[in-house]
Amino acid sequence: MSERDDHCYEQVADCRLRAATDLFAHTWDPVVLAALHPGPRRRRELRASIGGISDKALTEALHRLLDNGLISRQAYAEAPPRVEYGLTGLGQSFADGPMRALGRWIAEHGDELLDAQESAARTLRPHG
Repeated sequence: MSERDDHCYEQVADCRLRAATDLFAHTWDPVVLAALHPGPRRRRELRASIGGISDKALTEALHRLLDNGLISRQAYAEAPPRVEYGLTGLGQSFADGPMRALGRWIAEHGDELLDAQESAARTLRPHG
């Protein structure tokens, strides 16, 4: 174990694992990444392909994903101006790695997960 790994246990806020799991913490971030997986898209194409996402939520997701280096923003000097968003190499590896693995897991265990959540919700509801 490296000194950096030891540091991770002492100060969890700086941990690489926390940084990675934060990529799943925002509901729309993985959805935006999945929508960009086929290739770069303009903002309105992206929003239309996702459906149900507000303009504000899309803006926030795009900023987070840009800040994390998972997507790129390409502005073209055209009239009218054109901007496209696409996956970076890091974003592609995240989509093809952890997101794909989560997709396989949820396909196999999704019913169990939902059943457990429903059971817990019934237990917590007051009777009467």
